[in-house]
Amino acid sequence: MNRTTLALPDRATKPRRTGLTMVVDGGVPLGTLRDIVASAGEYLDFVKFGWGTALVSGELGAKIELLRANDIDFYFGGTLFEKHIYQGRFDDFRALCNEWSCRYVEVSNGTIELSNFEKTGYVRKLAEEFTVISEVGFKEAERSDRLMPRRWIEYVEDDLSAGAWLVTLEARESGSSGICHADGQLRVGLVEEIVSELAVDRLLFEAPTTPLQAHMVRRIGPNVNLGNVSPTGVLALETLRLGLRADTLTDFEGAEP
Repeated sequence: MNRTTLALPDRATKPRRTGLTMVVDGGVPLGTLRDIVASAGEYLDFVKFGWGTALVSGELGAKIELLRANDIDFYFGGTLFEKHIYQGRFDDFRALCNEWSCRYVEVSNGTIELSNFEKTGYVRKLAEEFTVISEVGFKEAERSDRLMPRRWIEYVEDDLSAGAWLVTLEARESGSSGICHADGQLRVGLVEEIVSELAVDRLLFEAPTTPLQAHMVRRIGPNVNLGNVSPTGVLALETLRLGLRADTLTDFEGAEP
């Protein structure tokens, strides 16, 4: 970060374990990703190759090489895990992750019919080889709306007990499901119950829009873990974390410089 005399919040530095920023790559060109890493790599911790894009990207190897060279981790979207499970190809999924020397894997059940008990079984198996980032919540908004807060909390606790390092709270790349309603409005009551009972440093909140990001930064603080950030939105998010954007400008006054 550039030097300044402003009093700004204390931000974790890389390698971070809090204040994580995860970008979802839905197929950006290699050159675009290279520019993003050059301009904002200091603030970027993970790139998730969204849904099944890892299988159709001819530039996957070059992207992974770029990220590794800049101390940015990556993983494949949970939908790719679910596709393998749906076809009974769990061992193939594990082999795919090993082929690309993945350190992290995402385990979810947001689309297919897979109970949380079954999902935690996969978390437990994969945690023997990888660092697991699990996900709670469904891609379909109505289905997520029916999942009561107590269930969200139980499912997060189950995943952590099974060996997940971090648990993602679903919102999709559109911010229209999971912890959000279909119209994009945050389910504030749900989030309040979750953060009142769980350690927030073990949670990653999907927050693809500025209003969602600003709410989570104000509610939890500059070092909240946020995901599904637009590839071009990393610097904008960092200004929210530091109170350098109107949405959070007055929230962190009195912070240590």
